Amino acid sequence: MAPPVIGISMYPRNEEGEFHLPATYVDAVRMAGGLPVLLPPGETHLERLWPLLDGMILAGGGDIAPEHYGGDYHESIYAVDSDRDAFELALAKTVVERQLPALGICRGLQVLNVACGGTLIAHVPDVVAGDTLHRHESEATTKPTRHPVFIEPDSRLRRALGTDTTEITSWHHQAVDRLPAGWRVVAKAPDGTIEAIECEAHPWLLAVQWHPEMSPECPTQRSLFQSLIRATQK
Repeated sequence: MAPPVIGISMYPRNEEGEFHLPATYVDAVRMAGGLPVLLPPGETHLERLWPLLDGMILAGGGDIAPEHYGGDYHESIYAVDSDRDAFELALAKTVVERQLPALGICRGLQVLNVACGGTLIAHVPDVVAGDTLHRHESEATTKPTRHPVFIEPDSRLRRALGTDTTEITSWHHQAVDRLPAGWRVVAKAPDGTIEAIECEAHPWLLAVQWHPEMSPECPTQRSLFQSLIRATQK
């Protein structure tokens, strides 16, 4: 059987004018048996993509412009890119409409949530109490951290991971506020932050707030990509 073609959305142009994406996304798709195809923002001929793709990954990265969900600007919002916002919101809407198997990762979860009519918490530490760190912060930079998540037993995520709780790699400062109709929360952090959502009317549309591609040694995290590949083959 030929490997399914998995589109992966990319980061916007950097200061050198280069599109880029962490290689861990490509590695994760290949390890799961897929053929990765990188999709740079700014493309407008989306109708040409869909016959070529069997599945989709909406990758992590910077923040979505708040005007897309009726939010307010916050000093912590970073790396907003209008081309990427427009491109990925269009991808997300079409993934839902065409029922294409897809996985949202970190920003990708937020894109799917906003594309379907949901809203975001601008800065989690301002709203959520508790000791759970969702990223390490300093004056110079931010870094990933780790914490547990608790998974709903009767969910696609539970069937994919095979466990009710798992340690994840977290690197975000925003999260779901209001969930759109037709979606359900399927994982939370100890502080109650929403960590995964899935679309109930879609055969396989799942999004996680963490970074499974950053834990390639973990069979539980690899299983997310394997489940996506299996969904494309049904």
